[in-house]
Amino acid sequence: MLDILRRIVQEVSSVTELSEALKVVVARIREAMHTEVCSVYLYDPDTKRYVLMATEGLKQDAVGKVGLSSSEGLVGLVGSREEPLNIDNAPEHPRFQFLPETGEDPFLSFLGVPIIHHKRLLGVMVVQQRDSRQFDSGEEAFLVTMSAQLAGVIAHAEATGNILHIPKTPSEPKKSTRFTGAPGAPGVGLGVGVVISPAADLSGVLDKEPESIDAELARFEQALDGARDEIRMLGGKLKGKLRPEEMALFDVYLNMLDDNALGAEVKAAINKGNWAQGALRAVVMEYVGHFQMMEDVYLRERATDILDLGTRILAHLQGNEVENDTDDYPENTILVSEELTPAMLGEVPTSKLRALVSVKGSSNSHVAILARAMGIPTVMGAVDLPYAQLEGKTLIVDGYRGLLFSNPNDELSEQYQAIYEEEQALAEDLEGLLHLPAQTLDGHRMPLWVNTGLITDALRSLDRGAEGVGLYRTEVPFMMKDRFPSESEQQEIYREQLEMFSPNPVTMRTLDIGGDKSLTYFPINEANPFLGWRGIRVTLDHPEIFLVQVRAMMKASEGLNNLRIMLPMISNVSEVDAALHLIYRAHVETLEEGFKVEMPEVGVMIEVPAAVYQIRDLAQRVDFLSVGSNDLTQYLLAVDRNNPRVADLYQAFHPAVLQALQHIVKEAHAEGKSVSVCGELAGNPMGAVLLMAMGYDCLSMNATNLPKVKSIIRGISREWADNLLSEVIGMESGDVIASTMQLMLEKAGFGRIIGPNVTG
Repeated sequence: MLDILRRIVQEVSSVTELSEALKVVVARIREAMHTEVCSVYLYDPDTKRYVLMATEGLKQDAVGKVGLSSSEGLVGLVGSREEPLNIDNAPEHPRFQFLPETGEDPFLSFLGVPIIHHKRLLGVMVVQQRDSRQFDSGEEAFLVTMSAQLAGVIAHAEATGNILHIPKTPSEPKKSTRFTGAPGAPGVGLGVGVVISPAADLSGVLDKEPESIDAELARFEQALDGARDEIRMLGGKLKGKLRPEEMALFDVYLNMLDDNALGAEVKAAINKGNWAQGALRAVVMEYVGHFQMMEDVYLRERATDILDLGTRILAHLQGNEVENDTDDYPENTILVSEELTPAMLGEVPTSKLRALVSVKGSSNSHVAILARAMGIPTVMGAVDLPYAQLEGKTLIVDGYRGLLFSNPNDELSEQYQAIYEEEQALAEDLEGLLHLPAQTLDGHRMPLWVNTGLITDALRSLDRGAEGVGLYRTEVPFMMKDRFPSESEQQEIYREQLEMFSPNPVTMRTLDIGGDKSLTYFPINEANPFLGWRGIRVTLDHPEIFLVQVRAMMKASEGLNNLRIMLPMISNVSEVDAALHLIYRAHVETLEEGFKVEMPEVGVMIEVPAAVYQIRDLAQRVDFLSVGSNDLTQYLLAVDRNNPRVADLYQAFHPAVLQALQHIVKEAHAEGKSVSVCGELAGNPMGAVLLMAMGYDCLSMNATNLPKVKSIIRGISREWADNLLSEVIGMESGDVIASTMQLMLEKAGFGRIIGPNVTG
């Protein structure tokens, strides 16, 4: 059966029309299972009917004409139960409904399975036989497996508008299709899909013995030079849009092409007797395979960088490098690729780029980092997207929720166009709040800080009225390099941040790698990285890294004294004691070197459930606490928020999350310590209202959200926020809590602030 399944899948994948694919499926399944009938009924959610769309064994005249309502017949029963139905005498079943147009009356045996894609019922697949018997478990498993394959085919057809349905009227509006990924960069983009692919295919290159090794080495060197020039050129196109730290991503590319790195290994392979193309393929694919097997998300994505470089070098070797003409791109380009890279981003004029979509990758991909810096709405990790079929299609990208709409109907297009226009108008309106405090109508002051990692983040933060930095991600400069930055290099980077916000405080989190963040030169390969060696666990095991970083922070703060140090991933008090010992030691060493530096405040991040129940013990040891709501929610709910398959289970307003947050602030204040939130919940206008009502002393967020949060805080009273908290804190559903808050804020006149509310 497995071989048969492979052959059917292969044959179906080569067909472009859904109608043909369905014909292939029913014919091959009937043949493989030796049944007399195989049929596919597709479900139309508008009419709530199952329509016969393909059959082998029933009358062909019935295709596209005969149907059942969702409550009728055995097909309707399979759909409503969303599970297989296997019976040996169909006419005797109370739900059996005779359809004379199909000619099915002689068939007794019936096996029906639902066709489901991402929890959505698409139809029902049925096999029938004259003899009375139950199909065995192997046959049932085969049909279930085949229906899962068919679900993907149908979903792909929906994406391109190639979906079979019965028009109700000649002017029936087209159906839009929604695909889910992970939010990469916030915003809304409407435009035309432009699919970009690598300039060459490494996987198809064969090994070949060269006529002259010297000639192959010369060809490779020339191709290497061409690839270097190409990377410099693409980086140059973005130079005016990015700060030096972001441009360093292109330096990473150039370093990989260095004669001491990838280039040297390919030359060694050529010297062993392989032509340039074959040697390049062997080296690159070995690297790619090595990285792709790693559990760590960031390291896996380095395979993308290497493969991109390899294909660019191969294109130069083959003499078919593509010269992109800026006129080739539509004015409203939505760039789509299986795996977007920073170099691909440089190929499109930024003035024409409306949004980005990548099938692979996550919100921590290099290209997502750049997209956020450039303000380009982005969706990453759209794993089920038939990207190759989206060229020239009308698309809508929702970077807030990680959604992509293909062939949007007029209603959906109008909704998102209104959101886009509202974004532009809102941005102008919020500029007027820049120098005003975040203070409620009844006088409660709520300090709003920002989370930064790149210099661009800091500049954008100051432009939006930030009062300090609640989280500076020190791992970003580490990720930009191919080695650990020296103490002096770190000191220079940190000084820039501290000076930029002085005299306001800057909270620097010590190196937080592991989980979904890693360094190519310090690999962490684990089966479960989110529960593994990450955060403070890494740096306490490597005090030489920790001490260098803390000394660099302290030296950078000389004369400014606005530094605060924060420890990530704390799960017990012994980690805090060990870290404090090293911090005091670093302070003494800094003083001994002649720097006049005050001992900075030290705090801990609360992002592990264990820490929630040790708040008082932790608070007695440190100066402040800060909740990392993203990781805390992820660990409380056991959900990887970067995984599109379970992203809908990640609920920031889950009752357990809200109760944990309320417990944290209560316990911290009992010890007289301030506590803030530096996760995405703080930047969610609805979340900010709840956190203020709970009593949090400060909210730190993405600079983009700061004006929206300030606008809401200035428009409500603390009493109103307290009443809202009282109403939702006892609710037992995160969805109900979110809906209630959205409704309450809309009633209060903040509908335009709280973000997209789109049906479709």
